[in-house]
Amino acid sequence: QVQLVESGGGLVQAGDSLTLTCVASGRTFSKSAMGWFRQAPGQEREFVAGITWTSVIKVYGNSVKGRSTISRDNSKNTLYLTINNTKPEDTAVYYCAADRHQYYTPNFKNEGEYDYWGQGTQVTVSS
Repeated sequence: QVQLVESGGGLVQAGDSLTLTCVASGRTFSKSAMGWFRQAPGQEREFVAGITWTSVIKVYGNSVKGRSTISRDNSKNTLYLTINNTKPEDTAVYYCAADRHQYYTPNFKNEGEYDYWGQGTQVTVSS
């Protein structure tokens, strides 16, 4: 059974940095693309960042571009997201996602490209 488990969410103050972690189990994703999405209350789920299995290609959503970093450790089957200079509008539930295909670069911003999803971790940024 494949599982993606996010952690690292919580309450932070605007301007702080936060790092989210997603640990995958049940299969390896070392040769698969992965990504982060988020959903704020009353809003649609939004693309945050995506990364290829080699980490050579990293794509960011406009809302976090320039102040976030996506990374992965394939030896640990783990995905990370760091957001610097957080803003109240970063408040959302953050989801980790993974593509079941190997050696494939997806359209990162398309939710349909991902086959596995975590349950999400809540991030709240206070002003």
